[in-house]
Amino acid sequence: MSGHAQLMWDERVTGYDFGRDHPMDPVRLTLTRALVGALGLDRLTRVAAAPAAGESTLRLVHRQDYIDAVKAASADPAAADAAYGLGTLDDPAFAGMHEVSALIAGQSVGAAEAVWRGDAAHAVNFAGGLHHAMPGAASGFCVYNDAALAVARLLELGAERVAYVDVDVHHGDGVQAAFWEDPRVLTISLHEHPSTLFPQTGWPQETGAPSAEGAAVNVALPAGTGDAGWLRAFHAVVPELLAGFRPQALVTQHGADTHFEDPLAHLAVSLDAQRAVQDACHALAHEHAEGRWVALGGGGYAVVDVVPRSWAHLVGVAAGQPVAPETVVPESWRQEAYARTRQVGPLRMTDGRWPATWASWEAGYDPADRLDQAILATRRAAFPLRGLLP
Repeated sequence: MSGHAQLMWDERVTGYDFGRDHPMDPVRLTLTRALVGALGLDRLTRVAAAPAAGESTLRLVHRQDYIDAVKAASADPAAADAAYGLGTLDDPAFAGMHEVSALIAGQSVGAAEAVWRGDAAHAVNFAGGLHHAMPGAASGFCVYNDAALAVARLLELGAERVAYVDVDVHHGDGVQAAFWEDPRVLTISLHEHPSTLFPQTGWPQETGAPSAEGAAVNVALPAGTGDAGWLRAFHAVVPELLAGFRPQALVTQHGADTHFEDPLAHLAVSLDAQRAVQDACHALAHEHAEGRWVALGGGGYAVVDVVPRSWAHLVGVAAGQPVAPETVVPESWRQEAYARTRQVGPLRMTDGRWPATWASWEAGYDPADRLDQAILATRRAAFPLRGLLP
């Protein structure tokens, strides 16, 4: 296996644009790529572009009638069919929607192929992570589910066990749905509690179909959870599950919307904790999946202060050259960010909370703590199905 990391990038992915005033502003991708360059991280990776996913690849997850509906809406946005989740407030139709959505999916599929074939140790597609798209419908700003397609391609290439870990603030419902009946895939999602956030799914009791009991694991975090609680939950659930599952590849989704500045959610996580989870995923890939790691972006709507820094850290971690937390944000990038958005960019690469710390699960369960209650609910629901003690 090659020791280098691969960064998937095609400038055309910035055409994934739902229009002015939509939270999913493609400037977040432009600014992330610019920050990666300003920090010199692109010189530490092989930057590559994959072709758009073709229909046969899209059909690994999506129904043909849905693909046809996306193509029709792409050609004529006025013809968008809301029955397929298209032309809605969350997913407005726009010209070229099929083409750019398939291009983003192609980058994640290409990342999976590079990692599985050994062309790269790790691969990053921060334009990806569109985890809400369902087999037959768009949902939550997501048209094609590149994350699920990356997993499906790994299975097609011969992987017998693939783990998917999603730390976006929203439940990874589309990926869970795609593999609900497939015991070859373990999906783990840590997200804000469904009673307080879209998509109102991801309860601990959602553990997979009868044919794949324990294939889905969900940690529903109380609103307001901060660094120590978020990291405690991750480490109380993810490492033990991966050790038992023994995946041959790890796909992770790193939505930056867990951050305390994100306008669409209610967790209180810092960039320092996000970086700590990236480090943990990197280590877990080496410990349990022979280093095969596909890392994706996801949500994140603080498009200047948070998203570019979080995903630049992800690229650095994957490249084996993590960005030092005290690193000053390059002035050239801050000027570009201001020119594009009229927002003043951050001065340093994290929020000054490094090293991020937490108490291990073994340190003791507090029955009065809502976070510990959430962790225990997950362990009780899912762990016995995987032969583990709750």
